[in-house]
Amino acid sequence: MKLSKLAGVASIASICLSAALNAPAAYAEAKEQFFPALPYRTGPYAPNGVPWANGFVDYLKLTNARGGINGVKVVWEECETAYATDRGVECYERLKGKHGGATVFQPLSTGITFALTEKAPVDKIPLITAGYGRSESANGAVFEWNFPMIGTYWSGADVLIQHIAKREGGFDKLKGKKITLVYHDSPYGKEPIQLLQERAKMHGFELSLLPVASPGVEQKATWLQIRQHKPDYVRPA
Repeated sequence: MKLSKLAGVASIASICLSAALNAPAAYAEAKEQFFPALPYRTGPYAPNGVPWANGFVDYLKLTNARGGINGVKVVWEECETAYATDRGVECYERLKGKHGGATVFQPLSTGITFALTEKAPVDKIPLITAGYGRSESANGAVFEWNFPMIGTYWSGADVLIQHIAKREGGFDKLKGKKITLVYHDSPYGKEPIQLLQERAKMHGFELSLLPVASPGVEQKATWLQIRQHKPDYVRPA
C-alpha cells in the first residue's frame, strides 16, 4: 500500500550515503561517521520493516568491508520505533548526539517525519524521506532540512489522476466522474487527500474519502460502502 515501500533497499541506502561522499573536509579527518537507524522490526507493520532494516545494516557492513566512505568507517545504532511516533521522537533524541553527531535520519514513518521536521532545522540534521513523509517538503526553500527522495504522496496521487484522465480521453472528461480514495487512517494515508481535493475542484469530479482503521486488515465495511457509491475509479492508499 505504501509508496515508500516501492523503493529498493540498496537505492535508499545509497541515497543515505551519497551526502557523505560530498561531505566537508572535516569528515575526511574523522575516524568514523554515524548513521542512526529508526527501524520498526516489531508492531503491525513489521513485515515491511524487518527486510528494510536488515538490508540497511547489510549495506553499511558492505560499505565498511569496502573501505568505508573515503576511508572513513561508518558506525550505526538501531533504536526500535515499532512505527510509533512517540517512540520515534524518543529514538531521535537518544541517538542524535552519539558518536560525534548523527549524519542523517530516515524516519521511515510519516508521523515521525512530521514530529522531526520541527527539530531538524534546530539540530541541523537532514531528514531523508524516500517516497513518504510530508509532501509539501518538496519545497526546499521552506523545508531546508527535509529531502523527499523518489517523490511524495502528492506526486503519486497526481500521477494517478493523470492516468485516469488519459484513459478517459482528457481532463475535461473527468467532470461528473466519481473517484474514491480508500486510505489508511494515519498521517501517511491522509497525505494524498489535499492534492485530490484540489484536483476535484479543478476538473469537476466527485471525490469520496473512505478511511480504513489501522492496521488496515479489516476492510469489509469499506468495500460495502464502495459498492453503494459505485465510483468510476477506486484508489487504495
